[in-house]
Amino acid sequence: MDIQLKRGLLDVCVLAAIKSGESYGYKMIKDMKPYIELSESTLYTILKRLENAKMLTVRTAEHGGRLRKYYRITEAGTERIREFKEDWKEMLAIFRFVTRGENINE
Repeated sequence: MDIQLKRGLLDVCVLAAIKSGESYGYKMIKDMKPYIELSESTLYTILKRLENAKMLTVRTAEHGGRLRKYYRITEAGTERIREFKEDWKEMLAIFRFVTRGENINE
């Protein structure tokens, strides 16, 4: 898969993991596990990129004697999810065109 496409897809996956409320790294990995495997190092790289792009905010709080970072989606992050859904419609149309006449198990 094209690296830029995969990067964009993973960004949206992380945003979707926090769209319903604040979360932290380990919980996000656990929530995504049934759908996608993501290493901690990859997740934290994505989180930093999304924070720099103002698509999420971060706060630090103590939990069990340790500091934990909690992430929350911003309006820009929510808008990115909306854009992804629109883009995906076009991607599906392209996929259907490319695979027309083939017997594809999706």
